[in-house]
Amino acid sequence: MSSFNKVILVGNLTRDPELRYTGSGTAVTNFSLAINRRYRQAGEPREETVFVDIVVFQKQAENCAQYLSKGRSALVEGRLVQRSWTTEEGQKRNKLEVIAQNVQFLGGPPGRGKGEDLPSNSGSNNVDVDPNDDIPF
Repeated sequence: MSSFNKVILVGNLTRDPELRYTGSGTAVTNFSLAINRRYRQAGEPREETVFVDIVVFQKQAENCAQYLSKGRSALVEGRLVQRSWTTEEGQKRNKLEVIAQNVQFLGGPPGRGKGEDLPSNSGSNNVDVDPNDDIPF
């Protein structure tokens, strides 16, 4: 039996993205999304929020760090991974996070006009497109 691992999330950033570079120079950006779900229980409106950590690599990581900020909405497509580590105190820890393959910027940033200097999306880790290439359709 084969497996399938893909998630699509839409939410708001809970903090500004953090950009860093690996020893080999690869850009890595981390941020967290808050995803709200509204529903009714026994006729009463309820809301729950899930917080998901996102990791983005390469040029897309640099774009996310440049154009996203706390409160902005984003759509993230990616895959779930589980990290495990041991703390200095010897406690084992696990964490689920999403490795983003595509991040779409939604809405405008707070305090700026619609679409000012913003790309329509941050690009994808899967496809490099040369704007000078002919598109075959």
